[in-house]
Formats: sequence, structure tokens, C-alpha cells
Amino acid sequence: MKSPVIKRSIVVAGHKTSVSLEEAFWTGLKEIATERDLTLSELVATIDTGRHNGNLSSAIRLFVLDHYRAIHSEARPQNTSRDTRAATASLRAD
Repeated sequence: MKSPVIKRSIVVAGHKTSVSLEEAFWTGLKEIATERDLTLSELVATIDTGRHNGNLSSAIRLFVLDHYRAIHSEARPQNTSRDTRAATASLRAD
């Protein structure tokens, strides 16, 4: 069985290192780098300098997760549950 984790070499701050991530995280990381007009190496270097604990692979996963969570939370109305939104829509329809 093939491992879902893919190990790739990347240059971070002038040093070659290996990072193991699932394909979905590699894809997300590339998308974020493109959005920010950065190379993958530049983005990973930024993540590396900002991490406090854990290994680089974990820091990247958390970075990608936080990025997409932020987008998701911006798209949703704040402080409103699904039930409250449904009830409000029902009242407006009446």
C-alpha cells in the first residue's frame, strides 16, 4: 500500500531539507504561495521562522489549516448559528 505522505526536498533559507506532507497539504501550500506571489521555498522559509514548536512538516500543516479556516470563517456570518439563520429566514418569509 502506497503511503499517503509524500517526501520532497526543498531549499529553506539556503539549506536543503526534506519535508513530508500529504498531497492535499502540498497542493494547499502551492496555492497559498501562488496567491501571495511567493515561491514555495519563500513561503516555507516564512513558516519555518515563525514556528515555535514541533517539526517543519507539522508547522506547514497547521499553517495551511489556519489559512483555509480563516477563509471559511470570513465567508460565514459571525455569531449566528445555522438554526438561528434558518429561523430568521423563516420569519422574513412570513
